[in-house]
Amino acid sequence: MSRTVALAQELLRRPSVTPEDGGCQDLIAQRLATLGFRIEPMPFNEVTNLWARRGDQAPLFCFAGHTDVVPPGPLEDWDSDPFRPEIRDGRLYGRGACDMKGEIAAMVTAAEDFVRDHPHHAGSIAFLITSDEEGPSVDGTARVVETLEARGEKIDWCLVGEPSSHERLGDTLKNGRRGSLSGFLKVIGKQGHVAYPHRALNPLHALAPCLVALVDEEWDQGNAFFPPTTFQISNLNTGTGAENVIPGTLTAQFNLRFSTELDAETIQRRVAAILDRGGLDYELTWRLSGKPFLTPAGDLVEAVSLAVEEIMGYRPEASTAGGTSDGRFIAPTGAQVLELGAINASIHQVNECIGVEELDQLSTIYRRILEKLLG
Repeated sequence: MSRTVALAQELLRRPSVTPEDGGCQDLIAQRLATLGFRIEPMPFNEVTNLWARRGDQAPLFCFAGHTDVVPPGPLEDWDSDPFRPEIRDGRLYGRGACDMKGEIAAMVTAAEDFVRDHPHHAGSIAFLITSDEEGPSVDGTARVVETLEARGEKIDWCLVGEPSSHERLGDTLKNGRRGSLSGFLKVIGKQGHVAYPHRALNPLHALAPCLVALVDEEWDQGNAFFPPTTFQISNLNTGTGAENVIPGTLTAQFNLRFSTELDAETIQRRVAAILDRGGLDYELTWRLSGKPFLTPAGDLVEAVSLAVEEIMGYRPEASTAGGTSDGRFIAPTGAQVLELGAINASIHQVNECIGVEELDQLSTIYRRILEKLLG
């Protein structure tokens, strides 16, 4: 069994449902400390964070990831205990195997191999590990980045180990992400008897034309890197439970995944204008989960692409599709940020797994990236 697979198993044995870390970062820190990394725990509230750095000079290359996992769900649905990893038919099973304890194990062993062969490497290597990626993402990477920025510690290149691959390991790298903006809407009507609608105001009826307008709105046309911005209702609640009562209020939640063609302020103004035209009595609050970011062609994109090609025999395709990642907190600092990780077919599912060979290949790819940038 390889060191990468063995480390992945050790991490999987530590239950770490968000925001718990379960001792994973202590294990990672022990491995990195033997390589000469300075270990700096950065806890914030209930969240455990680790910043580890080897070297003092620029450029700074950072591996970023998370040790927290989503809940496993009903244990009886799993073919084996999600926190007792098993290898079956060449695949390692366990919650977090693919998202993303497997990638973290590959990062650590890649660093071990690289430092062994290049003890006096150029620049610096860092690890930014959080236990708050699958949760609110408030006291994790965002707070660590704030701390680094406040003391002038700048990341030049960041590789996030999110499971980015689709059909084959390394077939896709994420060189950007759409922004995510959520709205929380309350529409105020007037409760009444359904037999006397003239004495009431149904908030759902009032909202309906505005909802059609929001869905039909062409927010932008996207660009060469991003698809058009989309609007989706995620929750809609109204009614008293009685069949003969017109409800007095309605609440709705919606989300826009937006491209670099827009900013959050512009979206907010346009949504408010549509609601105002509908004459609604409403309250609206917003939560910006992340701004869109894009890493264009450059040193990091080329190093990652060449590393995948040399190990796997093909170049990855750049993509900005999918949800958000902690890269959204790192990119605004000016860092080049990419995501490259395992095949994502089983993430957040029962019987989550990763290929044993895939783990070893991923470690080799990560090491090759370090060689190209800092060797």
